[in-house]
Amino acid sequence: MAVLGRHDEESKGGDIIVDRKGSTSPGGMTPEEQILSDPEDVGHSLHRGLRSRQVTMIAIGGAIGTGLIIGTGSALAKAGPGSLMIAYTFVGFIVFLVMAALGEMAAWLPAAGGFSVYATRFVDPALGFSLGYTYWFKYIITTPNQLTAAALVIQFWLPATKVNPGVFIAIFLVVIVAINYFGIKFFGEFEFWLSSIKVLVICGLILLSLILALGGGPDHDRKGFRYWKKPGAFAPYLTTGSLGQFLGFWSTMVNAVFAYLGTELVGVTVGEAENPRKTIPRAIKLTFYRILFFYCFSVLLLGMIIAYDDNELVKATKQSYNSAAASPFVAAIRVSGINVLPGFLNACILIFVFSASNSDLYIASRTIHGLALKGHAPAILAKTDARGVPYYSLGLSALFCCLAFMNVSSDSKTVFGYFVNLVTIFGLLTWISILVSHVYFVRARNAQGVDPKTLAYRAPFGVAGTYFALFFCILIALTKNFDVFVGGFKFKTFITGYLGIPLYLIMIFGYKFVKKTEGVKPEEADLWSGKDAIDRDEEMWKIRDAEKKASGVKDGGWFYRTFVSWLF
Repeated sequence: MAVLGRHDEESKGGDIIVDRKGSTSPGGMTPEEQILSDPEDVGHSLHRGLRSRQVTMIAIGGAIGTGLIIGTGSALAKAGPGSLMIAYTFVGFIVFLVMAALGEMAAWLPAAGGFSVYATRFVDPALGFSLGYTYWFKYIITTPNQLTAAALVIQFWLPATKVNPGVFIAIFLVVIVAINYFGIKFFGEFEFWLSSIKVLVICGLILLSLILALGGGPDHDRKGFRYWKKPGAFAPYLTTGSLGQFLGFWSTMVNAVFAYLGTELVGVTVGEAENPRKTIPRAIKLTFYRILFFYCFSVLLLGMIIAYDDNELVKATKQSYNSAAASPFVAAIRVSGINVLPGFLNACILIFVFSASNSDLYIASRTIHGLALKGHAPAILAKTDARGVPYYSLGLSALFCCLAFMNVSSDSKTVFGYFVNLVTIFGLLTWISILVSHVYFVRARNAQGVDPKTLAYRAPFGVAGTYFALFFCILIALTKNFDVFVGGFKFKTFITGYLGIPLYLIMIFGYKFVKKTEGVKPEEADLWSGKDAIDRDEEMWKIRDAEKKASGVKDGGWFYRTFVSWLF
């Protein structure tokens, strides 16, 4: 089924969920299309082509990247295994609270355009405008950065002296544009398998780390928790003593946040997910177990198999970020006497960054498409083809990917690095905006007498959990570059690390000044436009499931759903 378009007079922002596959003839539509048909919306809406398994896999695949397989090395070296474990567990809990808040809103109204729809409806159109553009800005920068990373990874086998990295950047760019242009079904299936490979790689690293910790490596050294005792669980950072250990822990908190960034992208896929009332809650619930397994368990084992002051780890943290040599897992494997895995792991990292660039371009195109539907971007960007692909939005986002060619020049790498640092704060601001939107959603729900029992999904910790996560997200956002004040003020890092915050606020207040908007009152918040279409959609899926069950048809998925689906 499909997504958000322009509908009846009540829906003035276009935040209605509709299904469109290019046909305006009711007689030529499937039953699902007839449920939500609206000739006015032809050529503007997306298609619901993402299956449940694809949405849940994209949800976890978006969070598994070089931040886990490589970024944990610098965090371990700075703060020690104890700080690493506590920080990643605590931030993982915050991420779950963010996802739960998003899930409650997305299950109520699965809307195209990402999270800005909820900010616009429940908080203030100015917040929706700022959130939409900051999120789009983040991804039109991170996409070329991932393309650059892929080209750098290939230099492990083919040095830049033989083949210019720009060649591989061009090849990868053409491929990801093609994957996105072929339609959501093709993209969903392709990304499902790429994300599955990511999960298998992490599972393999976790299993190997457990074997090494128990003495199953070539050195037969049963390490256990030895490194937690000597050199210790908590390493001092920037200064000595308890203060140094606390600063080390807090720096790891910041690292953990950026390792988890991307988990929220499931909020962008809701507009193209089949049976979203069932798919989205499942994806959110499984996020908790996946965070526990993939992140918490892997960093616990990493701290067991290599000391934070080990020479191999120190060397790894000084390597190019986008290569196997920079991975702490490779350093630990070498310490244990295994020397044959770096090349294999480098190939895995190539898949990681390629998958990231592919999904980042998808998010960028859907975000600007959603902004265009609300009138916040040129109307031409709202157009879609017969497959539901927003081709103008895709083309515009792809043009920004050409920024990747800046990295072919060594001089521009420094400038581009500052640019990337500038937009990383936008990921954290996105979490903050989602949490604020949920607070206002709950207020509107209460003011308009919505029974919480009628919700398809409820955040397990309610609005209290949202306030808890909001406090720590704001605190981390304000302290993410605290080290710029230590050992001499580093003004370049300070500017690029914090400039995102005033830009975000300028867009909010600038929009309010120009458009003269006011905050949405709880009793006036639009909770209902488009919900009737989703309710009918949900009933259709219930009927379909009931018919399948009554027919006695077995889909062969019992074993998968019972034992494997939480992982895949």
